[in-house]
Amino acid sequence: MDGDLRGWRQCLLSGAVFAVCMAGTTLPTPLYGLYQEKFDFSELTVTVVYAVYAVGVIGVLLLAGNASDAVGRRPVLLWGLGAATASAVCFLFATTLGWLYVGRLLSGLSAGLFTGAATAYVMELAPHGGTSRATFLATAANMGGLGCGPLLAGVLAQYADWPLYLPFAVHLALVACSAAVLLRLPETVRERRPLRTVRPQRPGLPPRVRSVFGPAAAATFVGFALFGVFTSVSPSFLAHSLDVRNHAVSGLIVALAFFASTAGQLAVGRFGLGRSLPLGCAALLGGLALLAGALWWDLLPLVVLSALVGGIGHGLAFRGSLAVVAAASEANQRAAVISALFVVAYAGISVPVIGVGLLAGPMGLEGAGLVFIACMMLLVSTAGVYLLRRPAPAAETAGQP
Repeated sequence: MDGDLRGWRQCLLSGAVFAVCMAGTTLPTPLYGLYQEKFDFSELTVTVVYAVYAVGVIGVLLLAGNASDAVGRRPVLLWGLGAATASAVCFLFATTLGWLYVGRLLSGLSAGLFTGAATAYVMELAPHGGTSRATFLATAANMGGLGCGPLLAGVLAQYADWPLYLPFAVHLALVACSAAVLLRLPETVRERRPLRTVRPQRPGLPPRVRSVFGPAAAATFVGFALFGVFTSVSPSFLAHSLDVRNHAVSGLIVALAFFASTAGQLAVGRFGLGRSLPLGCAALLGGLALLAGALWWDLLPLVVLSALVGGIGHGLAFRGSLAVVAAASEANQRAAVISALFVVAYAGISVPVIGVGLLAGPMGLEGAGLVFIACMMLLVSTAGVYLLRRPAPAAETAGQP
């Protein structure tokens, strides 16, 4: 019993460290409007600054995504906290636009180092028989941390002094506490190897996975694209179109999408993995429709509903996609296939957002958003219809106990 309590305490502490790191990646979200005023840059620049983050994540996932299997979980997580520290320092002392680019790149590096290593670490610290709960804890720490970032920054920016400095100072303090906690937790990798043995991972797509991967990747792309728009340009839309200039409200609306995603992933257990992917597509379609209505009629309640419905769709679709492609893959190809899915996910969080930024100049933010929504609705509808007409055999397998 004492061993179980110690295991769960360590599991919870590692989850808290995971959440702190991920919170730093979304911390600038409600502050982009203030940076626009300070450095006088366009909506396109906002989206590019945001998308630089995905470059860092994809780079780490491809080049060193399996590093923690060799050198250990704690060293990789400490590197991730180091990158998070450097990112916060860049934002804290930003005097030109270039600092924001570097800060976002470093933020992506921290997320890339944490994504796989922290998930594995939380699961490995759990007591025997607690893998399922630990998996949800890792998911909740990831998405919950992403949601807490804009909420924390928004509240501090609205109700405290130094809005462009205090959020990052607070995050630096949290990172320091996280490093102290991490140093007291045990290492879970027993047989460690030198860093030079780590080889880049190339995403792979074996022929038997392709029919399953297509619709799963489409749903994943749309889900992350919706999140990308929410976390990059929604604060600007709220301020300029809805006259919502309260940074705390802006941060809360973005946070709701991430919290709803956690709820959606938890709901997979109720619906079953086999049905989660088509249900996720349907919810994403609903979230996009609500966002279109919000842009067309300038209605704040529809923005909130879009965050909630789209977030639930993201959670259902993403967890369902991971399960489907993993079940369809051979054991020795699974890591490469999942890496390919993550590359699609982070392409979704960056490429469409830049497209919205490019169109915002000639069409306005609302027009650009409607074009984005039309494209994403077409993509997710195609994936959903495909899944309804041809359910993936892997999904049926994955859904069995």
